[in-house]
Amino acid sequence: MADYIEPLQRLADMFRRLDGIGAKTALRLAFCVINFSEEEARAFSDAILAAKTEITRCKKCQNIATGELCSICASGDRDESVICVVEDPRAVIAIEKMHGYRGLYHVLHGVLSPMRHVGPDQLTIRELTDRIEAGGVGEVILATNSTVEGDTTAMYLARLLAPYGVKISRIANGVPVGGDLEYADEITLKRAMEGRYDIG
Repeated sequence: MADYIEPLQRLADMFRRLDGIGAKTALRLAFCVINFSEEEARAFSDAILAAKTEITRCKKCQNIATGELCSICASGDRDESVICVVEDPRAVIAIEKMHGYRGLYHVLHGVLSPMRHVGPDQLTIRELTDRIEAGGVGEVILATNSTVEGDTTAMYLARLLAPYGVKISRIANGVPVGGDLEYADEITLKRAMEGRYDIG
């Protein structure tokens, strides 16, 4: 993008840092922003800063929140004996859309990936075992994505959690291999959740 003026190029370069945004899309988004009114641009900037400074992690499940607990953990009407383990907050949103799961969640904020130097200490695995050690958990559903890294993480967790004596299951058919939960429709996710199977 060397042919574009520096402020536009700098803005496009920032958009390119977002997952899934290529050079053409980044430039298109940059042009959209410079067509904002000053008031719209300020609101856009404020929204980014507010998201960065006001969003925290739920102290219980590690999901995104704006207080100590996320809305799911704070609701009080969920089945606390079941924990669904997911890779990131987007998967929580996807599963919630199916309106069929009434347990709690645990967000890992990633998957095991030796190639990217992501090990157990970089994920919220210790927080998960702390929850199980505290008692009251009867089942852990491993709902990581159907990718090599997602499956590896699920198998690692199954072995790690086996000594705790809780039921360990994995979401089943319906989610394609290599697919992300956030892109699956509600019916597919519902079938996958209902068809989960024991792995530990």
